Amino acid sequence: MPNGLTILDVRDRVHQAQSVTVLTGAGISADSGVPTFRGADGLWKNFRPEELASPEAFARDPQLVWEWYNWRRELLATKRPNAAHEALVQLERLIPDFWVITQNVDGLHAAAGTQNLSEIHGNIWKVRCTQCHSIRPNHDVHLPFPPSCANCGGLLRPHIVWFGESLATEDLEQSYAALQRCDILLIIGTSGVVYPAASFASVAKDHGAFVVEMNMEATPNSSVMDVAFQGRAKELVPLLL
Repeated sequence: MPNGLTILDVRDRVHQAQSVTVLTGAGISADSGVPTFRGADGLWKNFRPEELASPEAFARDPQLVWEWYNWRRELLATKRPNAAHEALVQLERLIPDFWVITQNVDGLHAAAGTQNLSEIHGNIWKVRCTQCHSIRPNHDVHLPFPPSCANCGGLLRPHIVWFGESLATEDLEQSYAALQRCDILLIIGTSGVVYPAASFASVAKDHGAFVVEMNMEATPNSSVMDVAFQGRAKELVPLLL
């Protein structure tokens, strides 16, 4: 690993920090048994996610898209936060300025108790009206079709950033602000090669942050990290406590 630093060295740095930002991806959820919904895990009735997770697919056949999301909700309803999610909640209580940015839509950070959170790709347990654009939590495992807005009666869609859609401005602004002010950036369970997350390490480093990667295997960005650890999130993250 760069600099020969151990996880205990990083723990000491984290506990001395005034501001810590965390970026998480599929690797932290995998330790809760969440499938990636890519490749074989993501196939449903021979559809790939790219064929269903788009505004065009929803406009063409909203019932089909909702059937897929109901299937995903059924899978995710059985999953619970793991030791990595819980350790981040404990760190949030210890560090004056702590912010989590997640690419995951499974809601496990919120379920664990994380307060300062940007879910930049949305949350599968929220719905958004296609007419009045109101957003509400909804934990029904199966939504009957067509799900309608309590405000205006409009058709509801999953509150997910689909292929071809932009991330919410508020989420991006919160994320970049957290990256620019943090002393330490922890990158957990993500290869960090998909934009905009691919730029997050550079943004933090440019503003003087110490950047730590924790992933099951080395990534294309590992060599530019201040330190990189390989292993399961549920085993590595609790070591920071």
